[in-house]
Amino acid sequence: MNGKKMNHTVKLLSVLACLALILAWGLPEATAQAKLKVGIIHIGSINDAGYNQAHSEGVQIMKKNLPNVEVIQVENVPEGADAERVMENMIKQGAQLIIPASFGYLDPALRVAKKYPDVKFVHPGGYKLAPNLGTYWASTPDAFYLMGIAAGKTTKTNKAGYVVALPISFFLANINAFHLGARSVNPKMETRVVFMGTFLDAPKEATATNALLDQGVDVLGVIVDSPITVVQAAEKRGAYSVGYHYLGVQKFAPKGWVSGIAFTWGELYTRFAKQVMDNTWKSEALLGNLASDFLTVAPFGPAVPPDAIKLVNETKQEFINGKKNAYQGPIKDNKGVERVKAGEFWPLTNIGRMDWLVEGVIGQPK
Repeated sequence: MNGKKMNHTVKLLSVLACLALILAWGLPEATAQAKLKVGIIHIGSINDAGYNQAHSEGVQIMKKNLPNVEVIQVENVPEGADAERVMENMIKQGAQLIIPASFGYLDPALRVAKKYPDVKFVHPGGYKLAPNLGTYWASTPDAFYLMGIAAGKTTKTNKAGYVVALPISFFLANINAFHLGARSVNPKMETRVVFMGTFLDAPKEATATNALLDQGVDVLGVIVDSPITVVQAAEKRGAYSVGYHYLGVQKFAPKGWVSGIAFTWGELYTRFAKQVMDNTWKSEALLGNLASDFLTVAPFGPAVPPDAIKLVNETKQEFINGKKNAYQGPIKDNKGVERVKAGEFWPLTNIGRMDWLVEGVIGQPK
C-alpha cells in the first residue's frame, strides 16, 4: 500500500471512530431528556363513559402528543391510605408527574407530595396547593346554562330532571345555571332534582331516573361519575338526556340525545407534561372556562331544533366575551327569598357559597 492510500485509510478510520464516540456519548443523554413517566389513579373504571374515562382519555391524548411519555394508570383506587400507597409505588417506578384524579385524593396527594418534593402533582378540583402540587378544573355553570337553553327548547312537557350525587355548592350552582338557562327560553320550565348521596350507584340511579320520568319529566341530566344508567333509562322510555364529563356519551342514547358538557383534558395534560420536562412547571390553581380547550360542549342530537343550536352558540360567545352572566338578577330561591337583586349578578367566584336552589327547582339541599 502506498503512502497516499495509507493516509486516506487512517483518516477514514479516524472519522469513523469519532462518529462512534459521538453516538456513544450522545444517545444516552438524548434518551434521558426525552423520557417522562406520568402516573394517574382513578376512583372508578376508565370505561365509565364519564368522569374517569374523560381523565383516562386525556392521558392517552397526552401520550399520543408526546410519544416518549410513559403512562402508569391504575383504576378503582379507594380514597385514603390505598391512594397513598399507589402513588408512592408509581414514584418508585420513576413517575415524575402524578395525576390523582379524584376529589377525595387531595389530602393523600398532599401527604405524598410532602415526602417527594421533586415529584409534581396536579389535582382536579382541589382547593389546597403545595409547592409541588397544583390544581385544575373548569368553571361549568356557563356550560350548564347552555344545556338549559337546549333542554328548554327541546322538552315537550316543560319538565326536566337531574340525578345528582351530592347537594354540595358547586353542584347546586350547576343545577341553578341549567334551570335559569331553560327558563330564559321557556318560562314554564320546572326542574326536579334527586340527590343520590353517592357518585356511583347504578341501581339507585335507575330508580331515581324512573321516578322522575313517572312525574312527567322528559329531559334528564346527571351529575354523577357515570351517566350511562341515566341516559339509557331515559331513552328506553322515550325521554331526552343531557350528558356530563365525557364527550362520547351520545352513543349510549343516540335517539334522545340533546347535548352534553365534556372535559377534554388531553391538551392540558400535554402542557403539564411539557412543563415538567422543561422545568417550567409551577404550582397554581388553574380554572378554565368555555374559552379553554378542556371544557367542551358536545355535539347536538337530532331532536334539538336548529334555532336552539343557533341560540346556544350565540350565548356561548356572549359568555366568552364577558357580556353575559349565568346568575343575572333578579333571582329568587325556591323558598321565595330574593338572592340576587335586579341589575346585579352572582359572581362565579362565589359559587362555593351557593347553598340554595332557584325558583322553579323542586328539591332541597340537605
